[in-house]
Amino acid sequence: QVQLVESGGGLVQAGGSLRLSCAASGGTFSRHVMGWFRQAPGKERDFVSFIKWSGGTEYYADSVKGRFTISRDNAKNTVYLQMNSLKPEDTAVYYCAATRRVEGFYNAGTYDYWGQGTQVTVSS
Repeated sequence: QVQLVESGGGLVQAGGSLRLSCAASGGTFSRHVMGWFRQAPGKERDFVSFIKWSGGTEYYADSVKGRFTISRDNAKNTVYLQMNSLKPEDTAVYYCAATRRVEGFYNAGTYDYWGQGTQVTVSS
């Protein structure tokens, strides 16, 4: 059983930056693909980014490409999401997720483990 704990959310002005962290425990971190999703009030949970087992292969939603960077440190069992040039439309609860499956990483249903979420609010 994998436990995920996100941190780093907060309130920031448009154009600012935040770095989210997700610490994992209870499993073999390096065997999991790690993803970030976000959910705004009244909306579905949307894909943001994922990174494969040893890093080096990263994918992003078009809405965040060029502004967000995902990375992982397998020695620390932690995945990060660096968010730059933040916009008000980035406001959401951000969730970290993990899976040992081998495909479907854009789909929230592929992920078996989820963190509790961290709120990101971007003011205009």
